[in-house]
Amino acid sequence: MFPFVRMVKDMVLAKRQPPLKELTDIHVSHHICWPHDLDMWLELNNGRALTLYDLGRMAMAQRAGLVTALRGEGWGLTMAGSCVRFRRRVRGFERFKMRSRLVCWDDKFMYLEQSMWKRNGECASNVLYRAAATDKSGIVAPERLLTAMDLTLVSPAVPDWISNWISAEDTRPWPPMQDSAA
Repeated sequence: MFPFVRMVKDMVLAKRQPPLKELTDIHVSHHICWPHDLDMWLELNNGRALTLYDLGRMAMAQRAGLVTALRGEGWGLTMAGSCVRFRRRVRGFERFKMRSRLVCWDDKFMYLEQSMWKRNGECASNVLYRAAATDKSGIVAPERLLTAMDLTLVSPAVPDWISNWISAEDTRPWPPMQDSAA
């Protein structure tokens, strides 16, 4: 089940924090790995990690003014792709810090990076998301979204590692595996 209570808590906390000065600033949030976040090996479940990343991302969007713009226009926000690295275990009741930021955007998508950091300073995981604002007609161009936020900005340069991921995604077959009998 989606952690709605945690989401409300994080959104209230984000609303009390100052707005992000720059759209690409890092939002830092603090979390605990609760028993219902664990898998059978008593560590943070990989699917739940992505759900917890939702919490950090929405709080960041709140501080950036994105949530206000989306609600004002009647738009939604969707994830169009992700690439995750898990490197360290997060155990039950362990506290960790999450860092979330918008890295750049192109003509269709925004690229966001998030990471979970253990108290000893080790990075437990990192995720790159391809996100898009949507309306009833489909994807809303980031330029249009920026206009709704009363911003006129040019995207920072797309880092090589993100550009390489975009290129790799462009070679991925779609639709994916299909039953040969179909």
